[in-house]
Order: sequence, then C-alpha cells, then structure tokens
Amino acid sequence: MTAPEAFPPEALPLPSENPFAAAWTTPFGLPPFAAIKPEHIRPAFETALAKHKDEIGVIAADPAAPDFTNTIEALERAGRALSRVGGVFYNLSGADTNEALQAIERELSPLTSRHWSAIMMDPALFARVDAVFARRETLGLDSEQTRLLERTHRGFIRSGAQLSGDDKARLAAINERLAELGTQFSQNVLKDESSYALIIEDEAGLAGLPAFLLASMARAATDRGHPGKHAVTLSRSVIEPFLTFSTRRDLRAEAFTAWGKRGENGNDSDNRLIVAEMVKLRAEKAKLLGFATFAHFKLDDAMAKTPQNVRELLERVWKPAKARVAQETADLAALAQSEGENGPIRPSDWRYYSEKVRQRTYALDEAVLKPYLQLDRIIEAAFDVAGKLFGLAFEARPELVGYHPDVRIWEVKEAASGRHIGLFVGDYFARASKRSGAWMSAFRGQRRFGGEVRPIIVNVCNFAKPAQGQPSLLSIDDARTLFHEFGHALHGLLSDVTYGSLAGTSVSRDFVELPSQLYEHWFLTKEVMQTYCLHAQTGEPIPDALIETIKRAQTFNQGCATVEYTSSALVDLAFHSLEEPGEIDALAFEKAELSRLGMPEGMVMRHRTPHFTHVFAGDGYSAGYYSYLWSEVMDADAFNAFLETGDVFSPELAGKLKRFIYSAGDTRDAAEAYTLFRGRLPTPDALLEKRGLAA
Repeated sequence: MTAPEAFPPEALPLPSENPFAAAWTTPFGLPPFAAIKPEHIRPAFETALAKHKDEIGVIAADPAAPDFTNTIEALERAGRALSRVGGVFYNLSGADTNEALQAIERELSPLTSRHWSAIMMDPALFARVDAVFARRETLGLDSEQTRLLERTHRGFIRSGAQLSGDDKARLAAINERLAELGTQFSQNVLKDESSYALIIEDEAGLAGLPAFLLASMARAATDRGHPGKHAVTLSRSVIEPFLTFSTRRDLRAEAFTAWGKRGENGNDSDNRLIVAEMVKLRAEKAKLLGFATFAHFKLDDAMAKTPQNVRELLERVWKPAKARVAQETADLAALAQSEGENGPIRPSDWRYYSEKVRQRTYALDEAVLKPYLQLDRIIEAAFDVAGKLFGLAFEARPELVGYHPDVRIWEVKEAASGRHIGLFVGDYFARASKRSGAWMSAFRGQRRFGGEVRPIIVNVCNFAKPAQGQPSLLSIDDARTLFHEFGHALHGLLSDVTYGSLAGTSVSRDFVELPSQLYEHWFLTKEVMQTYCLHAQTGEPIPDALIETIKRAQTFNQGCATVEYTSSALVDLAFHSLEEPGEIDALAFEKAELSRLGMPEGMVMRHRTPHFTHVFAGDGYSAGYYSYLWSEVMDADAFNAFLETGDVFSPELAGKLKRFIYSAGDTRDAAEAYTLFRGRLPTPDALLEKRGLAA
C-alpha cells in the first residue's frame, strides 16, 4: 500500500496527454472539455479508484488512536481525484453521451459499486469511525462537525458496516447488480426516445399546429436526416404541444402510444424484467439491513420517516384530485361531443381537449402566450430574482468552452463586493445525445475544508431548439421548469459550508425539492412577468390582463395533473412496500395497484413503470417520488410567508431563506432548518389551496 502522491490531490499518475493527469489551469478550474475524449475516461476512472483505495487504506491502517481529524476529516480529504473524474463523466453521460461513453458507463457502474461497498464495509475503517462517534460528546466539536460525524457514521451503518461477513458479501453483490441494472434501464429509455420519430410528410398531418411547433418539428426532422419534412420526437417540448394542438386524432394516438411505451417494446431495450429484478433485490437489501421493506429503509433517512406518513399525505391529495378529475372529464367529454366526437376521452385526447376547454374558460391560448416567453428573457428573469433575493450578479463568459456548442457559461458574483461565487452552466436544448427531462448537477461542489473551493453548477433542460435566427419560445410549463432547475442551481451555488459532504443539495430527498419548487413561485409574480415577458416580435410587455388570466388558470386541470403525479408516487411506494416481491410482473402489478386506487378512466400515470427513470435509473427517487409533493407542502407555505409581508422580495425573509435553506446544505436536520426560516412546520393546507383542491 502506498501513501497518497505528493502532487495535487485531484491529479492522477497518467500519461501527460490525459487531461486528468494534472491540476487544471483553465479559468476557474473549468474542465478542459475540448481536450477530454472518451478514451481518457476509463484509465482516469480506474486510476482514481485505485488512488482512493490507497487513501482509504492509509486511514484504516493509521496506528494513531482514531479522532475527528485523522478519521472523519481524513475521509473528507480522500477521493478528490475520483470526484473530479466522476463530475465530468457522469454529467457527460447524461447530457451529451455517445456509444463510447455508454459502454464505459456499463463497465464502470459495477466497478464503482464494488469500490464503495469495500470502503463502507471495511471493518477496520468502520471501527475507527465508530470509536470517534462513541466519544462525540467529549470532542468539543462545533455543530457542523457534529453533523458530519453523525451523517458519516449513519452512512456506514446504512451501507452494511455492521453486517456479518456473508451478509456483507451478499449486500455488495446486490448493490453491484442494482448499479448495472440502473445503468441499463436509463440507457434503454434513452435508446427508445432517441430512435423514435414520427415523420410527417404532408400538410394534412400538420393540421392545427402553431408556428412555433412547426419550426421545432422542422428542425427536428432536419437533425434526423429528413430536411423539408416535420418530425414528432419524444422530447417533451415537442410531443406535449403536438398532443395539445394536433387535430389529427390518429397521429395523436400514434405519437402518444410511442411516448407511453418507452421501455416496453419487447426488444433489447425492454425494461420490464429489469424492474422486476430491481424490486426484488431492493426488498432483499432492506431485509439484510433490518428493515421490513425497501420503503421503510429509504424513508428512515428522510423527513417523512415512514411509508405510512407518505401514504397519508398522498391519499389526502388523491381523494380531492380524483373528485376533480370527474368534473374535468365531464367538461372534456361535453366539448368533444359538441364537435361530433361521441366516444370516450382517451389518454391521447386529454391534452387536446383540455387546451380547448382552457381557451374557452380563460381565453388563454398557448400560441398567443408563447411569444412572451423567450428563453433568453426567462433566463434573465431567473438571474434577476436571484439578484433581488440573494444579491447575486451573473456575467456571461462566452470565451469559456463548454462540452457542447449549445452550452453557455456565466460567472456568478456577489453583486455588492464582486466576490466570485461560482460558475453556472446552462444547457437548454433537446438533442439525441441527452436523456429526457431536466436536472441540475455539479461538475464541482463547494467546500472550505482544505482550501476554499467554489462550485461549478449545471442546469440541463430539453427545450425545442428553434429555427436558425429565431428566438426559442417556451411554454408556461417550460418557463417554470427553468425556474425550478435554477432553484436547484442556487442551492448549489449559494452553498456556504465547511465540508463538501454536507454541501449544496446533499440533503434528504424530500427536502431537496424545496429550494427548486419555491423558486418557481417568483416567475408568476407580476414584478417578474411585466419586466421579462416581452413579445418576441413587438417587444411589448405582457398585458396585465394576460398575467391575471395565467394566474387564474393555474388551478385549471389540476385534478388531472395531480392524479397523473400522485398515481406515479403511489405505485412507486407500492412497489417498494412489498416484503416478498417474488417473481413480479411489473406491468400487472402497476395495473392492479391503479385498479385498487380507482384510477380514473382515460388517465395514465405521469411516468409509467418501464420508463420511470426517477425510480429505476439508479436509486435517487426510489420509494421517494412522493418527495415533490412533500416539498410542495413546504414551498406553498414558504411563499405565503413572503406574501404575508407584502413584499415578494422581503430582504429580511430572503436573508433567512438564504441562511437556513439555500446556503446551509445538510448542516442541520431539515425540519429544524425549515422551522428556523418559517418559525414553524407547515401543514398541507397551503398546498391544497395552491392546487385548487381545498374543500
């Protein structure tokens, strides 16, 4: 066993042509994307794993008595080279992948799982952590050090450190297999999404489609080798407006079927058997760790604590949402019948007729609204809100090179002092090399321990790319998504903690959505919309009447939206509440659970099981998709706090929000953090009112 190298901790002993061989001298330490090739990744990753193993070995074999410095802080120092390689690789594999990167991902996922299992189950290492934890009251630690010690100790236990030898081996094997399956699940969904395109060759197939969608579909067709035609892709920013506006019921049904059957097409990208195996392995893992079910295991380390608490919240929302759906369905059916369509409303019809009802009820036409929602203006709006709330300024840095030509980079500063806060990377347009959805991630997190390190945070979205020279126009949902992900980004950028393990979004899963969902509220304020929602052609600000209409329409179709989401969360919870899954048929189980819940006719889950990447493409939201609703209870209540002051940018309240939520990372319990901000914990009342489901 060798001691860690004397050169910079993030550097690796590799040939000099490998960018990971040296500390990066690029501006702000930004990864030198242009120099990083797929062939650099595997040797860098394997060398970083070996280096981390050696660093851990030195800690475990230290002859000195274990203390906070030589054990807990030493663990914080270890693995910096691995973090650097992983920060680049995992972001590229999600946002700009290719066959070479996907092959590396499949190879590395079991290796990485094996590596972490060996560390977290190392008896000598855990003995040192356990010894420090046993003396925690006598060590004179400050609150953040105490929190780090507690979280480190708990992490070892939840990773199997206290199991017997045979059980450790079995848990390690389960974790390795789950890592393989999660990677395959994600790649299968991406394959189905990127390989599908409904090519429309004649004018009749474009009936009802607005100009903004036609432009996006033309661009998509050209990108797929069909210039002069139009393509419906499975990017949400294309298929959802197509389902909303197309008058061609047959084409809506065809596109919707492809959208709904991702991961279940009976080919080599079919995910049904993967789901069955993952559910079974997760249940076994929970049993090994002493929990009744996987849901009990996951929720034990969350705000919710128990599956029963989650189920009670979901069912409290489910019942009024189902009742609302009955009325919404009747409204849609009445409209369809008035147009000569007497059959039942099918899932592929829902968006089409909902848009017509919305236009009649609120005179709110998406095609009229979209020109006011220019991507660049909404980005500016998100930045401006961060300036007003948290004193940040954003400077475009076009000379900095991203990992794709579409990527844009800003330097984030403290407006008053000019102090560097971090880099913000924006990657907004859909492409075949990017998985669907929207997310925030970090190329580098914040920490002070071992020297000040400022974060490099990325937002990835999948908005339709406009025709050359035209502005990118968003829907209301797109604009809220941008604000949502930027709320996550601020959680990473504003992080101000000592230890990287506690930084930014390293909080419990059902608390991590609070900063993002709360930030959405500011987009819909009059102060923001009047300033930044300017018409793409005329430059005129959005009319007051249209702003009021948008606000009134926010509760429109909330029965449908809530049922789509809540059914997904309840099915996720049901899968992971099984004590003995056995040889499960994933789709039969989904169908039976929806039947038990009384899923309304014509409704589908927001994420059907074979493409439910939140839950099965890794472990992030497994038994945790409820988190969005749990956090929404808090975000509705938190924004009410601003409304109660009469100033949506209240400096005093914004200061508390920054201090206790956005900057604090995981330095304290989530319930304590929220109480310090608000003075109390929330109830679901504000959530039900926000969704228009209050009695």
